[in-house]
Amino acid sequence: MRATLNIDDNTLHDVMSFTGKSNRSEAVRIALQEYLKQQKKKKLLAMRGEVDIEDNWQALRELEKVK
Repeated sequence: MRATLNIDDNTLHDVMSFTGKSNRSEAVRIALQEYLKQQKKKKLLAMRGEVDIEDNWQALRELEKVK
């Protein structure tokens, strides 16, 4: 998808430097992917302690062997 973005030159230069990409589009794509990855991690970490997970992998493994 094409989009027109207004990004100041210094910020774009920094993004290109950090990503090691000389292509602006590739640098912005990588930066956006990294941002999304960090946000997803934050969301998962915020859920810490809210989900009760039963550690029964060994029983499940045994059930697989029976089939």
